[in-house]
Amino acid sequence: MTAGDGPAMTAGVIGVILAGGDNRRYGDHKALAEVGGARIIDRVIRKLSGAVDTVLIVANDLERYGALGLPVRADRRPGEGALGGIYTAVWWAREAGGTSALVAACDMPFLSSGLLRELARQAAPDAVCFPASRGPRGIEPLCAAYGVECVGAIELALDRGDRTIVSALSEVRQVVIPLETVESYGDPELLFLNVNRPSDRERAESLLGELDRHGSAP
Repeated sequence: MTAGDGPAMTAGVIGVILAGGDNRRYGDHKALAEVGGARIIDRVIRKLSGAVDTVLIVANDLERYGALGLPVRADRRPGEGALGGIYTAVWWAREAGGTSALVAACDMPFLSSGLLRELARQAAPDAVCFPASRGPRGIEPLCAAYGVECVGAIELALDRGDRTIVSALSEVRQVVIPLETVESYGDPELLFLNVNRPSDRERAESLLGELDRHGSAP
């Protein structure tokens, strides 16, 4: 099953939403919380659908997320955090005959289809493509394209107990979209804003209100 409002932008790149977290900080399924009257995960689906032809969901609550009408799979290795979700996404993309998994977190209400298309364009089977950010890591690993050949490196990292995304992929070729390019699609602090707590959702609502007043709401 596919989701999209147009033709595939980049053949072989499959969109995968990570919705398998335990939601402890939020206290409920944050992906299903609303910002601006729309569920966050619906916003993410819409943005990914503007960049790739196929969108899948990795989530451990199969019934709840299956109701969204997209294919859903649970983590191949439960309890391994975000890296475990990425591992599942890349494995699934490879199994489906794809070249890369364009991964997006389920709690980012302000993602840009333009930036996601840029990631898809620069994706490669043997590389991970990150957008630069202003965060402490300098990149955003939960909005990135992971080539299917990354599966082995991720598996080895999980086997040795390393769940850190960046270090797990330290031996994989990395492509970083420069910050100035990312900024051409929006403020990185807004694009990569995560709704981890109810206070984050309130902040997102406030920011959306400001954007509405300036006529620049995503």
